[in-house]
Amino acid sequence: MTSVRSKGAIVGIGELKPQRRTEGVTTLELLAKVSALAVEDAGIEPHEIDGLLVGPQVGETPQHVPATIAEYLGLRPNMGNVVDLGGASGAGMVWRAAAAIEAGMCETVLCVLGNARDDNPPRSPNRNPIREFDVPYGASGANISYALFMQAHMARYGSRPEDFATIAHWARHNAQFNPDAIFYGKPASINDVLASPIIASPLHLYEIVMPVAGGEAVIVTSVQRARARSQNMVHLLGAGEKITHRAASQAPDLTTGPLKQAMARAFAQSGTSASDMNLLSLYDCYTIMVALTIEDAGLCGPGEFGHWLKGRNLSHEGDTPLNTHGGQIGFGQPDLAGGMTQVVEAVRQLRGTAAGRQIANPDLALITGNGATVSEGTALVLGAD
Repeated sequence: MTSVRSKGAIVGIGELKPQRRTEGVTTLELLAKVSALAVEDAGIEPHEIDGLLVGPQVGETPQHVPATIAEYLGLRPNMGNVVDLGGASGAGMVWRAAAAIEAGMCETVLCVLGNARDDNPPRSPNRNPIREFDVPYGASGANISYALFMQAHMARYGSRPEDFATIAHWARHNAQFNPDAIFYGKPASINDVLASPIIASPLHLYEIVMPVAGGEAVIVTSVQRARARSQNMVHLLGAGEKITHRAASQAPDLTTGPLKQAMARAFAQSGTSASDMNLLSLYDCYTIMVALTIEDAGLCGPGEFGHWLKGRNLSHEGDTPLNTHGGQIGFGQPDLAGGMTQVVEAVRQLRGTAAGRQIANPDLALITGNGATVSEGTALVLGAD
């Protein structure tokens, strides 16, 4: 095969001797050992790895597997994903890694699989930071963990409860233009938000998403195919991704997150900036998440989101449309499909088909996604045809 035809190059391999049993060893430890062998064989430094593909489970966690493994290995990749194809996962990882590199998401991808076999697998907390530094002190759920970020922001910058409540108010306001929203017919003023019960100080009930049932889907094809079929397309102009940690205790900073790097990459790829966007479709599991994203996007300085919000109209009729479908706070969060609601709404707006809530100049949209506790960030810039 010539270099002209090559879509990627495998430059390092690692392999552990098979064992019938691995008593006293976790899957995370095995993944670390074999990854180190592959890095050594490739003759690279660990920090050069900026992409990570892993299997669907590692025994120590049922969710956020790439973030858990990245945190354990000391990596902060620009792309992370789970490949769940059974016996085809290994081969499937190779072409996905090459595709991610070709797409400009990363340059060097670690593809790693492994499992321990132990009738009584060890679950020592010092082998998983979230069990040592978070759960024993009460940070065992999303509410508590996101409250820590909100507390840190208020302590460092003096942001006020009403600043965060403003975000929830606009989410509920925008939901009134979406008959499918769970809070359609149920607006909430800033005072209503502040009067709702404290769930995890300083987070109020109305600042937190409501889990619901539902589903979202999108179909992606080539521009050439869409043109040939005269399909009403929306263009992916730029994308960025970053993983910095899994456990809140391991976050590099509690007042910023990985979306800062992810959005910067998406803007660079698309040749745009945050101020160019006609629509902000921002992941909003909690009001603090939106506040951090506004600041990390460069729409205002650190700690200035409250001042930035003053006098702005965040509805489809306003100067700064933000989550025109109501966001997850106003629409509801159908589990992992919650983040897809931001994508679907952006497509509607850029197509000009958001009946009853269409923005005036649909040209560019910023979409963000967030995983774990401000741990995994993905950003997209979409453009109208």
